[in-house]
Amino acid sequence: MLNKQAYTQELVSIVNDYVEITKPKVVLLILLTALVGMMLALPTLPDIGLMLMSLIGIGLLASAAAAINHVVDYRIDLLMARTYNRPVAKGRIGQTNAMIFAGIIGSLGYLILGLMVNWLTAHLTLASLVGYAVIYTLYLKRATPQNIVIGGLAGAMPPLLGWTAITNQIDPNAFLLVIIVFTWTPPHFWALAIHREKDYAKAKIPMLPVTHGKAFTKTMIVLYSILLFVVGLFPWLFGLSGLLYLMSAVLLNSYFLYLAIQLKFNEYDGLAYKLFKFSISHLMVLFIALLVDHFMMLYV
Repeated sequence: MLNKQAYTQELVSIVNDYVEITKPKVVLLILLTALVGMMLALPTLPDIGLMLMSLIGIGLLASAAAAINHVVDYRIDLLMARTYNRPVAKGRIGQTNAMIFAGIIGSLGYLILGLMVNWLTAHLTLASLVGYAVIYTLYLKRATPQNIVIGGLAGAMPPLLGWTAITNQIDPNAFLLVIIVFTWTPPHFWALAIHREKDYAKAKIPMLPVTHGKAFTKTMIVLYSILLFVVGLFPWLFGLSGLLYLMSAVLLNSYFLYLAIQLKFNEYDGLAYKLFKFSISHLMVLFIALLVDHFMMLYV
């Protein structure tokens, strides 16, 4: 009985480790932005089955990219307090096993998108995986303090992926959503980088606070927050959304900018991390507002 219980606990622990390397919270945010892209692609409700297959395929490829990130970054992860206990870094999952796992779920996701959605979405999602897991993680992250700005495009793609999944074509309107995520990404990560500046310096990762100092990084956060406020209005300005989204965007982006200004001119202990945590909620609520607003425009 004890052996069976111990075996069950070990199995649960292994499963939890494999789930952890897929970064499920990040993937859920990716899927939310992709779902909004799907919903806004048509003036009517898209096919439920098509949306489900699209989300599964995109989710599997995003999870594969996250798993590859754990393998590529395992030495860095060991040096940073936030990441030292990750499964690959600690050896609970071997690097080869993690790559095999990533290969399996990534291939499955690619085939689901190609065979059950469309090949345009499959190719674009695979390109996003390569952009994040290879170009950003393997090269840009270690090469330039503008790593998150250049590499942020891969992370901003999900709304476009959702749009193409439904329409099988690239529509300029989809890029209004991509631009929001792209602009949001640098201040989101730079706030964390300020909070963990010593860790990044120890790991020799050229994040902006390490190479240019915290004061300069705070200025950049303020400037990007102003830009985010402006691009956050694009869905309303171009007729993709209504007043509910507009009010939500103004409120959310105003508080984002307020925290950024506080960080620049009146910082207190923990404020950078507060901005980082709020930025996650900010993007989630902003896209939920887009979703609710769209349904109101359709049915109210």
